[in-house]
Amino acid sequence: MHPAHDWITTPLTAAFLRGALEVEQTERGLLPHRLPAWARAQCADGQLAMVESQPSGVRLAFRTRATAVELDTLPTKRLYVGAPPRPDGVYELLVDGRPAGRASAEGGDVMTIDMVAGTVEHRPGEPGTLRFPGLPGGVKDVEIWLPHNETTELVALRTDAPVEPAPAPDRRVWLHHGSSISHGSDAATPTTTWPALAASLGGVELINLGLGGSALLDPFTARVLRDTPADLISVKIGINLVNADLMRLRAFGPAVHGFLDTIREGRPTTPLLVVSPILCPVHEDTPGPSAPDFSGLGEGRLRFVPMGSAAEVAGGKLTLRVIREELRRIVRQRRADDPHLHYLDGREMYGEADARELPLPDQLHPDAVTHRRMGERFATLAFGEGGAFA
Repeated sequence: MHPAHDWITTPLTAAFLRGALEVEQTERGLLPHRLPAWARAQCADGQLAMVESQPSGVRLAFRTRATAVELDTLPTKRLYVGAPPRPDGVYELLVDGRPAGRASAEGGDVMTIDMVAGTVEHRPGEPGTLRFPGLPGGVKDVEIWLPHNETTELVALRTDAPVEPAPAPDRRVWLHHGSSISHGSDAATPTTTWPALAASLGGVELINLGLGGSALLDPFTARVLRDTPADLISVKIGINLVNADLMRLRAFGPAVHGFLDTIREGRPTTPLLVVSPILCPVHEDTPGPSAPDFSGLGEGRLRFVPMGSAAEVAGGKLTLRVIREELRRIVRQRRADDPHLHYLDGREMYGEADARELPLPDQLHPDAVTHRRMGERFATLAFGEGGAFA
């Protein structure tokens, strides 16, 4: 801790957090969750537990005259056996909506993942401290965006002037659900995942339910979308159903209808945008499941390869092309009674020309540059003139 300041420690509560649906008071701090406890209790999947606790789109928001801020956090780092260390998660500071600094936290717990053996080990660690000095004087709204891909417990907030929770913003709330691509995958920072960037360009408040590997039409997710106050809702459906090889075409259509029906139980007239998958060449016409190729792991390269066969499509296995056609058909059918329902082909965000220029590095996930492109395009397509959220 820097000795030149008379620090004020402010107890952290849920009132300081945006983008989280629930906060858990742990023995060490405050843990934001993007799914409520009742939903987490309905699925024992370790992948879901990990990704919903990664605070994509979650930020601390407070009003203060402080010119220096310190935040103690306890991150959970992921270490993959046989692979180079992952970069530390990035925290971004915004002052009155403008970027004002970045930092990463040292220390923290370590989750060691052996993808070959399928094992996970946890090692506890100590909190680290983020420091943001030299902030401008005067009253200002400060946001600290938490790492989109690193579970983070908030331990202590210190400032050199009093703080209070920032007032609720006077803008629409956009609630979005999708896969790891919506979660943030390989975006560079928490404010440059494609949903965060699109929200900034669209002038809306984001709640991001992008859940890596877990956009699987789960009924509890539909109920969370139904029960979360929002002015705009979007659901991006497809890639996880293919790479998990979760269901066949016979189950897919009714499952989509049921998912949308549940949302409409609580949000009958809210603009609801169904987004089909972005282009993913390996799964356009080849079903899943996807399997990791570990041959380049030692150099930090992981690729995913399809394990299905195009011949299996006739038996009902799903491909991205099949999913797009079915989603388009379902939305067209439902729009006869639901004029607030809309459809967006994900290839308008990332299509064939983009794949030639910016191929998916691991054959599934867009890189940081592509996240920016997708965010800008979604903002134009959804929030621009004629868009579902205009």
